[in-house]
Amino acid sequence: MPYLKKCSMFKVPGSMFQVPCSGFHVPGSESRVPSPESQVRTLNFEPGTLNAKLRARGVSLVEMIVVIAVTGILAAVVATFIQRPVEGYVDAVRRAELTDIADTALRRMTRDVRTALPNSLRVTANGNVRYIEYLQTSGGGRYRAEVDSGGLGDPLDFTAADATFDVIGPMPALAAGNAIVVYNLSSDPATTSNAYVGDNRASYSSNTATTITLTAAKLFPFNSPGKRFQVVQTPVTYACDPLPGGTGELRRVSGYAIQAAQPNNINAAPLSTAPVNALLARNVRDCAFSYAEVSQRTGVLALRLQLESGGESVRLFQQVHVNNVP
Repeated sequence: MPYLKKCSMFKVPGSMFQVPCSGFHVPGSESRVPSPESQVRTLNFEPGTLNAKLRARGVSLVEMIVVIAVTGILAAVVATFIQRPVEGYVDAVRRAELTDIADTALRRMTRDVRTALPNSLRVTANGNVRYIEYLQTSGGGRYRAEVDSGGLGDPLDFTAADATFDVIGPMPALAAGNAIVVYNLSSDPATTSNAYVGDNRASYSSNTATTITLTAAKLFPFNSPGKRFQVVQTPVTYACDPLPGGTGELRRVSGYAIQAAQPNNINAAPLSTAPVNALLARNVRDCAFSYAEVSQRTGVLALRLQLESGGESVRLFQQVHVNNVP
């Protein structure tokens, strides 16, 4: 019986691999099993060649298309979930901004109206534009009505024109261009003791620690029951021109000359030529001003302001107590 010899394991020269024989050698047979050396020559390769081929393989076009498609699907799913929260945040920020602008404008108007000369507030409208006007004061004081027990002092005379008078108590702050008003009773030009007309208003010239001097002698029509006078700085007008027919702006105008009739045209003198013309709010959709005298000494000013932007709208309403005690 022929003798069969089994091949053993062979180590590849210059390598860490071992290769087994793939067959058997039969003595006297012509069949030959490839020698281990030939198998070694077949498997022998330079170190690093296999990794280099794998690295050089790259990405196919199909793989790129699949990645792009999956990324797009994921992005669409994520966008669907975060769209509403983001839109809600943007809307909330816009509403907060509009509310802040409207609130700031109404607070400014409220603060100004509380410094108005008693009985000087007047409201009107011209077409789509609403106007508020008042005379702004910087302070006031008490004038001397009679001489003291020693016959001294300079009282304000209401029987003849007088250019000087003493102040009882602290001297108010005074500046060039100010006016002295005594016992203002109305803003109607047809009435007496009206600061707009000027029968109870005199221009300030100078002062000492105790005495005020007017630019010209003045006979005031009425004596104040409280012996009070006010220092007027300038007239102030708030003009609101709402959308869609107007500019959508709320403006504060001051520094112009006092007018007997209320100015009601923002684009004409004296409002258009006033030295101070400040923008308080844009995107004004609606506004309304109304004034009612609750009593002879008290009035109420109602303010409504609506702002609109980017589909969001806010409306604020405020009432202001007006002190009309002259």
